[in-house]
Amino acid sequence: MVCVLPNKDVELNICGDAEASGSLIKQSTDRSWILKDLEATRALGRYLGQHPDRPSLLLLEGTLGAGKTSLVQGLAAAAGIEEPITSPTFALSQHYPQGKPPLVHLDLYRLELAAAADELFLQEEEEALGMGAILVVEWAERLSLRLPEAWRMQLSHRTEGGRLATLRRNDHPIAD
Repeated sequence: MVCVLPNKDVELNICGDAEASGSLIKQSTDRSWILKDLEATRALGRYLGQHPDRPSLLLLEGTLGAGKTSLVQGLAAAAGIEEPITSPTFALSQHYPQGKPPLVHLDLYRLELAAAADELFLQEEEEALGMGAILVVEWAERLSLRLPEAWRMQLSHRTEGGRLATLRRNDHPIAD
């Protein structure tokens, strides 16, 4: 089922199969949203960051300009991080220890070899675990590691305009 996020981020009307079935747990491990603009993408990030079952590891996939950094900006806002969030393409990672919870933002765009991406990821994952941080990885498709505990979000442009965000949680269904 595809859900539409409203343009305003005060109330997110996030729907799913659970609403139709009456179950609190979705029947599928995937959930999708149509995001009208980048503000809706940030709103989805805020929603995920405030969700009681929020991810500790979020892998973002998508082309340039798909909204990966905008989603991270929303997650950071939910954690109370006031520092501007930009893509760490050249620095490769940024740490935001002041967040509640802290945030580690990793960008693998420049690492074309899976071994290099895997090595950097494992270093940052260890540090994120030590900080109790959420680890968000842009360009996660560069990794060759199997990460069953991760949440994966695919962001893509729609021909009709806006973006499509599909969230998949590998280890069990996403609760509403």
